[in-house]
Amino acid sequence: MSGDVTVQVDALTALIHEMVRLGGSEEEECRIVSEHLVGANLAGHDSHGIGIVATYINNLKRGLLVPNTPADCVHDDGPFLQFDGHKGYGQRVAEEVTEAAIARAQESGICVATLKNSHHIGRVGTYAEMVAAAGFVSIHFTNVTDHWAMVAPFGGAEARFGTNPVTMAMPTSNPDEPIILDMATSVVAMGKIRVAHDSGKQVPDAWIIDSEGQPSSDPGVMFRQPLGALRAFAEHKGYALCLMAELMSGALSGGGTLQPGHKRLDGIINTMTMIVMDPARLGDADWIKQEVDAMADYTKSAKPADPDKPVLVPGDPERAARKDRRANGIPIPERTWTGLLDGGELLGLERARALEISGLA
Repeated sequence: MSGDVTVQVDALTALIHEMVRLGGSEEEECRIVSEHLVGANLAGHDSHGIGIVATYINNLKRGLLVPNTPADCVHDDGPFLQFDGHKGYGQRVAEEVTEAAIARAQESGICVATLKNSHHIGRVGTYAEMVAAAGFVSIHFTNVTDHWAMVAPFGGAEARFGTNPVTMAMPTSNPDEPIILDMATSVVAMGKIRVAHDSGKQVPDAWIIDSEGQPSSDPGVMFRQPLGALRAFAEHKGYALCLMAELMSGALSGGGTLQPGHKRLDGIINTMTMIVMDPARLGDADWIKQEVDAMADYTKSAKPADPDKPVLVPGDPERAARKDRRANGIPIPERTWTGLLDGGELLGLERARALEISGLA
């Protein structure tokens, strides 16, 4: 076997579902986690997809990920909700928090909801899409604790942050085409560095620096000591946004920031602060959607610099990736695929059975 392995969406979902089940999760949790992870690959975000499962298995073995743990509401004050994830699967607890925030915003017009102590919540855009599907607008800030720092501050040669994504949702008149901004405040998500490393590829030297603070095209500097660091996007501007995401998420949720006073066990614990708003409380909902549509159309009507690459709005690349990968399957780097099969064996899933489930036997 060499190069990428291509697996059809349903078969890959079934494989991840079985692995999560063997990790101790009940049926509904298996469904949520497997659909979320494969959904990230389906949307073209391989950095947040099934390649992280090997890490999940390691965290299960170490007690840093606790199956069958729901989101626990620890504070309820009108439009303000706070939840503790108790190290449960982030895909489950973050979905539950998002559902609660939407329900409260339906009552109050707005909800500020926070989540702390959650295992990795995955692709934050998934929760923004849930909000948009309900007809609401949202802003999400996320950080990571219990983990080493990965992103250097502007002017620094050492990492001080996680990739701290900032995510926003804006519905349009077409429920299938919301505008979804979902971006790391680093130049690139750490998962993309992992994908490049697993694929044996170099990366642009604008993405990372080595341990001396010098630009590097070798993704390996992020995996061997002394560690390098990712760069923040847009120099001082991205760094400032990264810092604010750290504070908006870590401080307001009560889950803490990456400052060294907090214990680090090399797990993946996320905090998130989300603001969910009902646009109808601010004006005529139909007019707002028409204005969003008109601005999106105006943006996309710009003459492209490259005739073969039309102007897009956030959310378009994910929709295109879903269409392509549903038809043609999901490509997985050989190293990632091997690691996934190895992880399955640790859970008691024989390799032959894993290949059978994935349709590659």
